[in-house]
Amino acid sequence: MKLLQQAYDWLDERLDFKDLAAPLAKKTVPMHGRSYWYFLGGITLFLFMLQVCTGILLLLYYRPSAGEAFESVQYIMTRVQFGWLVRSIHSWAANLMIFTAFAHMFSVLFLKAYRKPRELTWVTGMLLLFLAMGFGFSGYLLPWNTLAFFATKVGTDIAGQVPVVGKWIMIFLRGGEEVTGATLTRFFGFHVAVLPGITTVLIAGHIFLVQRFGMSVPPEVEERWKAAPAEAREMKFFPSFFLRELMAWYIALAVLGALAALLPWELGTKADPFAPAPLGIKPEWYFLFMFQTLKLIPAKVWLVDGELLGILVFGAAGGLWVLLPFFDGAARGRGRRMILGAGIFALAFILVMTVYGYVAK
Repeated sequence: MKLLQQAYDWLDERLDFKDLAAPLAKKTVPMHGRSYWYFLGGITLFLFMLQVCTGILLLLYYRPSAGEAFESVQYIMTRVQFGWLVRSIHSWAANLMIFTAFAHMFSVLFLKAYRKPRELTWVTGMLLLFLAMGFGFSGYLLPWNTLAFFATKVGTDIAGQVPVVGKWIMIFLRGGEEVTGATLTRFFGFHVAVLPGITTVLIAGHIFLVQRFGMSVPPEVEERWKAAPAEAREMKFFPSFFLRELMAWYIALAVLGALAALLPWELGTKADPFAPAPLGIKPEWYFLFMFQTLKLIPAKVWLVDGELLGILVFGAAGGLWVLLPFFDGAARGRGRRMILGAGIFALAFILVMTVYGYVAK
């Protein structure tokens, strides 16, 4: 203990921990009936950190080539001590991270936490959600199993339908005209280098904006507190809210551990590019609502290809969604109610189409 104290004193003398911690000591978090939604952002960050840690462990054994990828994952799951558990945690954490990111996004929307001056906080958060889905798409292929191979083929085919640049995007993603070992190597590079680098920068910017502007208060609560300032309640970020956040992380870890241990992630069979695609192949759940919608659109809508029209609509909707705070800032009364209605419709649409995608043959 004496040695640890001496080490702490030595570092404190040079780094001055009190000054470094001063902003945290001053920061407060508003307390109201919906404060529990504040934990979702931290849980998403925690799951991302678990992804990084487990991903590094998997990298020690994984080989990113068509001839060795499947066997290396198989080796991890059967020969490496607790390798099956690490891979299962990595896979389940990816799905839970995207789920909590979606939940966080909708909580921000319904609490109107994107309002001025937090527009850029919303924009960076949406970009992080898209990157999380990119992680899921790129990582899905890495085990080089049958479902991943054909799901990637379908996904890149859809990307190829984008007007003008679609063909270029498809070739860029695949590393050629077809899904091959070059695609696997390229997706591996995206998954472990390109996307993590961009994500790290955006996370730093997002956290800075959250710290700069603090936690938002719902409009109705804000109005009530203005009318009766005595009702306003806050807690210290450190240690009060921070300890509560740690408890939320602990619960997330418990759920993740239970899923990983009781429902270990399966490997499937090795991909065979010359085999026919399995019947009823579907993407991961977070892409399923888009996939099922594209399947329901007629082959031709007037003179436009149905799939192309669906891609254009989803692309436009995604762009408008990113810019939502700026529309809300310009809207009044009925316009803001329409934005709320659009959010409810989007949530219902995603839920219904995802469930329908699972039950449909």
